[in-house]
Amino acid sequence: MAQNELLDSPSMARALTRIAHEIIERNKGIDECILVGIKTRGAFLAKRLAQRIEKIEGKPIRTGELDITLYRDDLTTKHENEQAHVEQVDIEYVVKNQKIILVDDVLYTGRTVRAALDAIMDLGRPAQIQLAVLVDRGHRELPIRADYVGKNVPTSGSERIIVNLQDVDGEDCVIIYKEDEQ
Repeated sequence: MAQNELLDSPSMARALTRIAHEIIERNKGIDECILVGIKTRGAFLAKRLAQRIEKIEGKPIRTGELDITLYRDDLTTKHENEQAHVEQVDIEYVVKNQKIILVDDVLYTGRTVRAALDAIMDLGRPAQIQLAVLVDRGHRELPIRADYVGKNVPTSGSERIIVNLQDVDGEDCVIIYKEDEQ
């Protein structure tokens, strides 16, 4: 497998700062917003976005986390009704009539986001749900589009995008793995 670094630590920081500014601008501030990170890496990225937004706005943005099980057969624990199972919801705020900004590391098929949407809707009816991702790699199976994107990376089905975060992996970078041609 060949690999190339798509984003280094400074590039990731710039992308997150840009996304933070875009969130503030689009929502005309942060008063009705809640950042919700999809565990694991989305939760860490949401915390970084929250820090940047607080630095820009001079006040904290409300945050939360979702721990969901994906709909993929190899990663999922499903209920008998075939619905994704929400393992943990750590959102201390009422979501009704709020703008929820879901945060994840990579947008690929859209199934993770769909599971997160279901989990949020079970908590109440938000005024709006937006999506922020560090990397959008395409290949959607569902009609889901990110509102805020750090980097668009068109990929093939045989490529993998790996987001490494200091909090989890000991370094900040985004790597694309490609199969070697033989």
